Amino acid sequence: MKKPLYVLFFILTAAIAIPAAGLLLTESKEPTGKREEEASVEVIRSETQKTETVPLEEYVAGVVAAEMPASFEKEALKAQAVAARTFILNQTLAGLDVTDTVDDQVFKDEEELKKLWGSDYKQNKQKIEEAARETKGEVLVYNGQPITAAFFSSGNGQTENAEDYWQSPLPYLISVSSPWDAEAPNYKQEILLEKEIVESKLEAELPDSGKVGKVTQKTEGGRIAEMSIGGKTFTGREIREKLDLPSADFKMEVLGNQVLVTTIGYGHGVGMSQYGANGMAKEGKTYKEITAHYYPGANLESATEYLPD
Repeated sequence: MKKPLYVLFFILTAAIAIPAAGLLLTESKEPTGKREEEASVEVIRSETQKTETVPLEEYVAGVVAAEMPASFEKEALKAQAVAARTFILNQTLAGLDVTDTVDDQVFKDEEELKKLWGSDYKQNKQKIEEAARETKGEVLVYNGQPITAAFFSSGNGQTENAEDYWQSPLPYLISVSSPWDAEAPNYKQEILLEKEIVESKLEAELPDSGKVGKVTQKTEGGRIAEMSIGGKTFTGREIREKLDLPSADFKMEVLGNQVLVTTIGYGHGVGMSQYGANGMAKEGKTYKEITAHYYPGANLESATEYLPD
């Protein structure tokens, strides 16, 4: 998931008053003696560019399956389910389109998951559907509004303040410790780039050899906030995006005609670290404790409180 949803805070009240784009309510056909409703969501499928209507909890399970390894602990999968459900509620209340890509959150349907998992399909499907079912309807709320439930793969041992990566602060997206990140397979990476390509993308001259640039400011989460290279000033995010790096916590060194980039962590670093969540779960923490740690101040509430009438 890439983008924050600050627009929600300005239009949430209006969105609640009318049926939101992408969020549908269908009446249950079960003869229970009272009217029951089940939410569905509309997802733009990237392969066909067609909009599909998917039951909410089926969608949540499909996001968890696509965004987090099925081998993760059940409580980590449950934390991801809550984040995924909160994200889609946030988007649809804001009247925004939802895709099945990292621009929103990745979603895979049953056929895609069969191809992804092969012989492990049944056991993985059961585990993830249980995680979604055991958190059914739960979303994260702060001051009466569903939160921007940002998440990422792994960090550098500390998450970021929202304003240190995006422009606006959010009280529940603040820097917290995440020591479990060090166990992630993508925690530290070394990447070789052609010097000429780096200079072209940054539009800056690199030294003939040795360390590249000077870090002039770091974020509270320990990533690069500001860096000077060849007389130009960049943010860590700018360099990360220009060079397509895994993280804004990096070092660069010129080695002949190449640049060795060493990165720590994978992702923007804001919100819940997925490998951090799994590390917490391995220590016996519940999904409620995981979400409370990575989204401090946010509470678990029922999504039905925020669905349109």
